[in-house]
Amino acid sequence: MPRLSKKTMFAIEAVLDIAFNGGGQPVSSADITRRQQIPRRYLEQVLQRLVRAGILAGKRGPRGGYALGRERRLIGLGEIVRLVRTLEAETEPSDESVGSPLAHEVVWPTWSRLREELMAKLDAITIEDLLNDARRRGVRSEVGQRLEFHI
Repeated sequence: MPRLSKKTMFAIEAVLDIAFNGGGQPVSSADITRRQQIPRRYLEQVLQRLVRAGILAGKRGPRGGYALGRERRLIGLGEIVRLVRTLEAETEPSDESVGSPLAHEVVWPTWSRLREELMAKLDAITIEDLLNDARRRGVRSEVGQRLEFHI
């Protein structure tokens, strides 16, 4: 089963926190760290990548922070997962010589197909879907009911 890495979980939580607690205002990384208990060293790296990808928008200054880069109904989980996977792949060694012909011809192609199917399912789930789920479950944001809505 594909694993959910810490960085992937942190990235999803950060985007969800911004959507859930922003109320139309930038959210500081310190507030995200406090609420989600994400180590700052991971968070800053992931937030910058999310900004470069257009998932988030960064604002500098004393009232700065992060906001969604586009409507939450247009941000899919698959996009976030791919972004973090790319970040993690930059530091992972890869050795294609490892494995038998069965691994190369059968196991890896099967694993690849399953990963593609999973990513398609993740692409269909948006930040909006997760926020709606949070509301149904009674999760409260720090800004109360001032959640931003896009039409």
